[in-house]
Amino acid sequence: MPLDERRAKPQASGMDTPTPVQNARARMTDEASGQWMFHVLRENPCPYLPGQLERKLMTRIEGEGATPFYTLLSQAGFRRSHIFAYRPACRGCSACVPVRVKVSGFRPSRSQRRLMRLNRDLSAREVPAKATDEHYSLFRRYVVARHHDGEMAEMRFEDYRGMIEDTYLDTRLSEFRLPSGALAAVCLTDWLGDGGSAVYSFFDPRLSRRSLGTWMILDLIDRARRRGLPHVYLGYWIENAPKMAYKERFRPLEGLGPAGWRVITG
Repeated sequence: MPLDERRAKPQASGMDTPTPVQNARARMTDEASGQWMFHVLRENPCPYLPGQLERKLMTRIEGEGATPFYTLLSQAGFRRSHIFAYRPACRGCSACVPVRVKVSGFRPSRSQRRLMRLNRDLSAREVPAKATDEHYSLFRRYVVARHHDGEMAEMRFEDYRGMIEDTYLDTRLSEFRLPSGALAAVCLTDWLGDGGSAVYSFFDPRLSRRSLGTWMILDLIDRARRRGLPHVYLGYWIENAPKMAYKERFRPLEGLGPAGWRVITG
């Protein structure tokens, strides 16, 4: 990934109160003696908003302090890909809103309860984050059916292995199986100090009636509750973006803005 040849500096906010990003950076600089470096990536076409350019702030997450570091970064709106954490730093655009479910207040809707009854025959277990041929085969079927025109459709097994195994965090795979034993869905999750962070999930596209994408988020919320953790991080949400609308169904949903995390209403 091309980098600007400088370390990222906090953007002026016009207020004396530090932003969540500045808080995370300052706290981790104190704890880690300044070993964490942030870089600003060069601009590229935005994958979500036509005609817009995206720019990202990025750092590496590795070593003994990776989990507390990434917990702070998640609270500041970062996401993970392999051993890199990133968040949007676009010029003049703040459409991408980091969102998380507040576990203690979550109550499944009527349709979600119906879905839970429909999928109660599925068995679930959490396994180490290791790439397997069985998981990769399901991943391939999913991306070919759902994202055939994207970069993921070209991922080979070694690329998939990197997505699953390149982590210094407490990263797990939740796998869901039909009564026959056939693999139905997989969810890659980072377990942080304050919750679960959904990294990537995929499922058998032939089982669309089961709404397995929604089902896996419901399961993740339940796992976080059983662990006594307050949040489930769902990545970024863009208002009125059809592909992200499903995240609005998990309430209370908090979004990160200039004033910190606030419940999204409406």
